[in-house]
Amino acid sequence: MDGLRQRFEHFLEQRNLATEALRALEAKTGVDKRYLATGAATLLSLYLLFGFGASLLCNIIGFVYPAYASIKAIESPSKEDDTVWLTYWVVYGLFGLAEFFSDLLLSWFPFYYAGKCAFLLFCMVPGPWNGAHMLYHRAIRPLFLKHHEAVDSVVRDLGGRALDVAVGITRDVLQTLARGRALVTPAAALGAEPQASVTQPQKDK
Repeated sequence: MDGLRQRFEHFLEQRNLATEALRALEAKTGVDKRYLATGAATLLSLYLLFGFGASLLCNIIGFVYPAYASIKAIESPSKEDDTVWLTYWVVYGLFGLAEFFSDLLLSWFPFYYAGKCAFLLFCMVPGPWNGAHMLYHRAIRPLFLKHHEAVDSVVRDLGGRALDVAVGITRDVLQTLARGRALVTPAAALGAEPQASVTQPQKDK
């Protein structure tokens, strides 16, 4: 419990969008930012359990702030924050893929969106206990290093086949257009000849 509290305190000392908002509220209201953060987390949890649009709110939490932080990371000269948010998006993408197949079943559970939101917050929290960093290095990276050569081979094979199919379709379309043009051109020439023969000079009376 003390470890969790220390992590919470350390998070509040970080400089990011959430902590800056808490500091501004603390300055205006005079309420300690720890109580403000606890109250906000409690209200968020209750809304995710009983409120309307919990799915939308959960997706906004998992996307908006990471997108904002990713843009800041791109614009900063350091590459360390780029790695942090690239890792988050890898985990987020795999989680979204898994959720696509399980959402219809799991969304009926009352604590589903609260748990999903907690998981996404765990994946974006700064520090050594960052969930995305832990999942990537403990699960995703070992699988990638083990199978990436086979995956690259399959991707190259599929890419070559797709290119061959695209070239074949393009060639067939061009040949069809060329045949159609060859059929239309003689017909247009034959239609123009009678018009030329109708016009004859009139004799002088």
